Amino acid sequence: MSSDHESKLQLVHAHIRVFPDFPKKGIMFRDICPILKDAATLTAVTDLFEEHVRSNHPQVDLIVGLDARGFLFGPLLAQRLGIGFVLVRKKGKLPGATVSVSYDLEYGKAEAEIQEDAVAPGQKVLLIDDLLATGGTLLAACELMCKQQAEVLGCMVVLELKELKGSDRLKPHSLFSLVQY
Repeated sequence: MSSDHESKLQLVHAHIRVFPDFPKKGIMFRDICPILKDAATLTAVTDLFEEHVRSNHPQVDLIVGLDARGFLFGPLLAQRLGIGFVLVRKKGKLPGATVSVSYDLEYGKAEAEIQEDAVAPGQKVLLIDDLLATGGTLLAACELMCKQQAEVLGCMVVLELKELKGSDRLKPHSLFSLVQY
């Protein structure tokens, strides 16, 4: 890895704030808001994602962002790559005909959806979000893409909480994370 690559990773890591016991006791919350507030760090995140995609997935057709923080990084990356961006939203947030999947959360169930015409069969997509914890939301988004007969090239996140083993749930889809805890 180049020293420029390493310095960008260090910058990203330095801009992740930790809040112990939030939202409840025993949780170490990793806050990305300082990344968004600092233009150089936000550029570094976009640069690192772009470098990964250009090296590993030059054939990608669309970036698919997950509600809501995937919406922060996905459009910037899509614009850099000169490709489109698609939203995966919580159920009931998109107009028109939609396709949805339900998935389990630690405390219940949720549904994710996309507009029916957002992804065409055969399109190659990369999914992006801010964080991978248990993997439920990203897995649901992968299932949505499969329902649409899209080819999932992989998933990308800024932060990965490795102890929760979310990447295991995503298999056979690959995961690229900038920072791991």
